[in-house]
Amino acid sequence: MSSIGHLFDQNREWSENIKQDNPDFFSNLAQQQSPKYLWIGCSDSRVPANQLLGLAPGEIFVHRNIANQVIHTDLNCLSVLQYAVEVLKVEHIIVCGHYGCGGVAASLEDKDFGLIDNWLRHIKDVQRFHKEKLAQVTDHTEKVNLLCEYNVIEQVANVSNTTILRNAWQRGQNVTVHGVVYNLGDGVLKDLEVSCAGRG
Repeated sequence: MSSIGHLFDQNREWSENIKQDNPDFFSNLAQQQSPKYLWIGCSDSRVPANQLLGLAPGEIFVHRNIANQVIHTDLNCLSVLQYAVEVLKVEHIIVCGHYGCGGVAASLEDKDFGLIDNWLRHIKDVQRFHKEKLAQVTDHTEKVNLLCEYNVIEQVANVSNTTILRNAWQRGQNVTVHGVVYNLGDGVLKDLEVSCAGRG
């Protein structure tokens, strides 16, 4: 059996480093969480929400899945969304995709990947919505990256059309949905400029 003992060692070192800088950090953090942001991102290990935004633990509430999907029948995602909006009162919901996303790329292929094909079906729908524009792109990498952007835009619309957000906006709650894409090559986020702060 392989061991993860080195991870416990790294955890202790991380904890000690934080306590040296701020002795009260963990005791304050344990009192409550009151993040202003909900991050809906891809499960890809190269896209760490806290680090790429320069935020400390406790500053961002996170939900991740393959290809940053917001599907109206996904009770896991909807439960996170409801808790973030109704209990934590987040002010910003950030849907973040990333260029070169494996899930998005797989959705463009005519192959059987197994169980995940059911999940990728939703991205195939996004592909269908933008069929003509995608057909004009001949470079495969560019096509994947363009579909990554279209996918984020679609997920922003999906978040905005949930009963959770519609009810929050009807109550006058201050919460804005944003769509961004992360570039693995340089670590920079691109604002897709599709922010939504109410029914439109």
